[in-house]
Amino acid sequence: MTKSELIAAISNKQPHLLQTDVELAINNILDVLTTTLANGERIEIPGFGGFSMVRRDPRTGRNPKTGEMVSIPQRAALNFKPGLDLRQKVDASRLTTTMR
Repeated sequence: MTKSELIAAISNKQPHLLQTDVELAINNILDVLTTTLANGERIEIPGFGGFSMVRRDPRTGRNPKTGEMVSIPQRAALNFKPGLDLRQKVDASRLTTTMR
């Protein structure tokens, strides 16, 4: 699902809201989430999951094309751990789709 599809889906579920208002709300939510993660803070949404930043230490890697050793610098990576409700709904949907 793309951001525009998300906005359209919410607008369809909430017809009393203008699509521009839904788009503004989604943009504000994404901005707050991005800023919070960029500041190194954790985000927890009960039932959905938690987001956190993890530091990846610098290491030596290998260029798969040439085999040459390359230095990979330290970086930050996003970590997501799904909540119980989300896991249960995804598991339930996978069971129904495999049974078809």
